[in-house]
Amino acid sequence: MTKLILIVDDEEDICEIVQASLEEFGGWQTLVAASGQAGLTLTQNSRPDAILLDVSMPEMDGFQMFEALQNDPATQSIPVIFLTSKVLARDRKRFADLSIAGVITKPFNSLTIWQQVADILGWPSL
Repeated sequence: MTKLILIVDDEEDICEIVQASLEEFGGWQTLVAASGQAGLTLTQNSRPDAILLDVSMPEMDGFQMFEALQNDPATQSIPVIFLTSKVLARDRKRFADLSIAGVITKPFNSLTIWQQVADILGWPSL
């Protein structure tokens, strides 16, 4: 069965690049949300198998969206991978303290991000 991955990022070009890699090379279906609130709505309606979540977004950042997902029993088991350019030591500690599946740093390789996702989630490659 094909996996469904939700990409949440306010940068349209990032969404397009990640979406193309996950669909073309990973063979997965994707949904895209341009904000944390839109991401929560899509998560409620679609129940994705995983979420790629940008940390820095206006209005509701990735940490706030992750907290909302964790507070809802229906969504707290969905694996979340943060997409971020925040790689300072204090950021890494904050990520380690959360029960996220993993972190992919920006900039990333558009040809291999699908493999990073598969490796983090323990999904078989095509």
